[in-house]
Amino acid sequence: MPYLVSGTKEYGSSNLGRDNATVALRLAHKLLRDGYMDVRVCTPCGRVLQADELGELKPQESDMAKGQQRGNRETKKPKKDKAKVIAAAPSRKDAAWQPDFGPAKKK
Repeated sequence: MPYLVSGTKEYGSSNLGRDNATVALRLAHKLLRDGYMDVRVCTPCGRVLQADELGELKPQESDMAKGQQRGNRETKKPKKDKAKVIAAAPSRKDAAWQPDFGPAKKK
């Protein structure tokens, strides 16, 4: 986890790791709203940001949610339109000659 968010409250402290800057920033602001003191964010390069310096932590382009990211796959080609066959339409085939085997035997 490249980003470490920490804060201290009267009953103890919390240290939480997050994968990207956007989520780490959101968590730091939540800790501040919940009454934590000494909220800090440690970046992957080792820089420690205090609560008043959180504005300097800017989300990177790779820190987007999965739904916002663009895929690198090519778009699919549209399928060829097939001619629809109507089942009620009469067959265009000529009636083929069928041999007559004579009367059927009865048992």
